[in-house]
Amino acid sequence: MLTRRHFIATATALFSSPIATPVFASSHMEDQWATWDALVTPAGYDAATTNPWGLQPRLLPTRVEARAGLVPGDIHVDAVARYLYHIQFDGTAMRYGVAIGRSGLYEPGTYTIKRKVKWPIWTPTQSMIEREPELYAKYADGMEPGPANALGSRALYLFVGDRDTYLRIHGTPLPRSIGNRASSGCVRMVMPHINSLFDQVETGVTAYLYPAEEGRLTTS
Repeated sequence: MLTRRHFIATATALFSSPIATPVFASSHMEDQWATWDALVTPAGYDAATTNPWGLQPRLLPTRVEARAGLVPGDIHVDAVARYLYHIQFDGTAMRYGVAIGRSGLYEPGTYTIKRKVKWPIWTPTQSMIEREPELYAKYADGMEPGPANALGSRALYLFVGDRDTYLRIHGTPLPRSIGNRASSGCVRMVMPHINSLFDQVETGVTAYLYPAEEGRLTTS
């Protein structure tokens, strides 16, 4: 059974430049993506300090020391503290604030990231439409990409084996939800934060989503 461990200890607040991962698309698409990226990225953006969203400072990107033995490249989501950790090769991790699924909708487990998409199309699942038709029925055929899209600027797709779970780690047009239980099951991030994470994450890595009911970490 997957359990949540005390696997991260705080270190200095640093943020390294992301390593670009090639994404192939037409020049028209790339121009549109660049335009949208500019719209959702505050002027003079600095990951460690920029905060027009009013987040708690602890939810801004921070470099921390990772517990020994964690696999570089993997992602760990502490659902209680609302942190996502991306493990680095130097024994540190980049920590980001996230929102998780509302009570009863969050699904802890071990997943593989098998797909990455810039500015994705979003389609609600049938269960979402049945649960809240007044919110989701109008998007049954999909919501076009853009700054108002529910998946935001980037999405990492979580699989179990070859099965798409329809769970995502994604950007959100509702940044004030970060730090809360707010989604229909996915892990949400501020768009500029996931833009940096996206460029560093490779497909095939493991994402661990820890239970939301266990005790809080003793270090921030």
